[in-house]
Amino acid sequence: MLKLLNLSAKYIAQVGIIGSLYAVITIILAPISYGPIQVRVSEALTVLPYLTSAAIPGLFIGCVVANIYGGLGIYDIIGGSLLTLLAAFLTFLASKTKKPILAPVPPVLVNAFGVSLYLHFLFQLPYWITVIYIGIGEIAACFVLGYPLLRIILKKEWILKMLKT
Repeated sequence: MLKLLNLSAKYIAQVGIIGSLYAVITIILAPISYGPIQVRVSEALTVLPYLTSAAIPGLFIGCVVANIYGGLGIYDIIGGSLLTLLAAFLTFLASKTKKPILAPVPPVLVNAFGVSLYLHFLFQLPYWITVIYIGIGEIAACFVLGYPLLRIILKKEWILKMLKT
């Protein structure tokens, strides 16, 4: 079956590792990972699709698992996870530009505007204020943590070799 889908054991392992890291970091840091004012530290990993396509399903699966524990139920499990999937795919596309600084942009924008939309409807929060709060948290995770992580990985040939699928 794996051959039929052209999925290697290495690719599946990367998906699992990335998904597990995302879920564990989010759940361990739950007090700051959920709600209208949040810094989801695990979002630093959203730069990884710039390096490997395995991060796309990995981040999606990790987000599904993390959002099961988040308390917003199906809205966050489906909505938040699909937004993460979209952001991961857009980050993968950004890798074609060969400009690493663009890697954190999709998760910041997709989550700031998308997550804020369903939080606005669920809690009657002011949309634009929520965009700002979610955006600040995403900038902290994706640019302050994620972008330096990406720059470090890009300088480590052995890590880049491992990520090649």
